[in-house]
Amino acid sequence: MPDDYAPSAEEAVRAAIGHLDDGHPFLAHEVFESRWKCGPAEERDLWQGLAQICVGLTHLQRGNTTGAAALLTRGADRVTAYGTREPYGMDLAETVGVARTLAGSATAAADAIAAIRRALRPGTAAETAGRTAQR
Repeated sequence: MPDDYAPSAEEAVRAAIGHLDDGHPFLAHEVFESRWKCGPAEERDLWQGLAQICVGLTHLQRGNTTGAAALLTRGADRVTAYGTREPYGMDLAETVGVARTLAGSATAAADAIAAIRRALRPGTAAETAGRTAQR
């Protein structure tokens, strides 16, 4: 990501979900990290936690289950600290629940990425699949 990349919240969610759809959780992490750096202070835990969850998925892809568990848990804790709000169409309670479940399981990386993606914005799976098919 360019150093000056400063997505709006909506752009960040849309781009991160697209990267997860494509099986690239590290790129989703980069988007969430960019939003964390340029977003309002009161949303810091949200974006940082989502970035950590995506890095956890990256570790899972690379076979590092210990690192994945640590980052999925840390990210879930940080998103939980953000509160019970449901910002930008994301289902945070579901995302936290899925991240915590994945941290204690032997779920395959592709399945874990898909589970987090569905939890983030469950209503857009068909819409995103249609855009991917058009590429």
